[in-house]
Amino acid sequence: MDTPRAAANPVPPLSACIIAFNEADRIGDCLASLAFCDEIVVVDSYSTDATVEIARAAGARVLQRPFDGFRSQKQYAIEQAAHDWVLCLDADERVDERLRTAIEAERERAFDGAAGYRFARLSEYFGRFLRHGNAYPDRVLRLFDRRRGGWRGQREVHEAASVDGAVRTLPGDLIHYPYRSLEQQLAKTERYARMMAEHDYARGKRATLAKLVLAPAWRFWRGYLLRGGFLDGWHGLVYAYVRANYVRQKTVMLWMLQNGQRVTTSDS
Repeated sequence: MDTPRAAANPVPPLSACIIAFNEADRIGDCLASLAFCDEIVVVDSYSTDATVEIARAAGARVLQRPFDGFRSQKQYAIEQAAHDWVLCLDADERVDERLRTAIEAERERAFDGAAGYRFARLSEYFGRFLRHGNAYPDRVLRLFDRRRGGWRGQREVHEAASVDGAVRTLPGDLIHYPYRSLEQQLAKTERYARMMAEHDYARGKRATLAKLVLAPAWRFWRGYLLRGGFLDGWHGLVYAYVRANYVRQKTVMLWMLQNGQRVTTSDS
């Protein structure tokens, strides 16, 4: 008699893990795209808007924790999950249909032979999805077995998950809505630049005059020309310029730190 498929190759349960802060306008669509998961865990940094209420109404298990870094917050989220296979998203991301189908197909095979999966992230930028330059495919490892990896390392910004074992690439996109306005993007970019400069300085990295002059220019021309950012029209131009400015800010802040200067005021 044939052994039932479910007994021979059980489908692993899957937890979705999200970190959030004041995402009432975006978290609903994120949660809706994760309806195929067995559990959704939201770690909230004490939002002052309706983020928590929206998440609970959608069936998520909401935990609140003071924010002490993106990596730490995401690692905490996967540690609270009920299941070992986890899918990690930010509140401004959604799983598209093609990616969902690919994830479910791998899950039906019990994620056979893989420790994790990466997939492309497609970012919307002021009315247009960027499909060229440094913006795409921007592949990220977000689906993995937490027993074999996680949000490791010391860097709290531009954090990345890693696993011990095989990593496969799935078709489909993680749809990303990163900015509500240009003002928000510029503020976010400056914050990330400061965090990266402080991280690099603490670990002995130093800026040079050549990096001050050349690194921002290289970031712009690599993304805009060599990787075809110009194909995204004026959106690609603005994106490439702002990303180059991020490199400039990060390098200038590192330069200031290594010369004994502060990069923030006491109340910032």
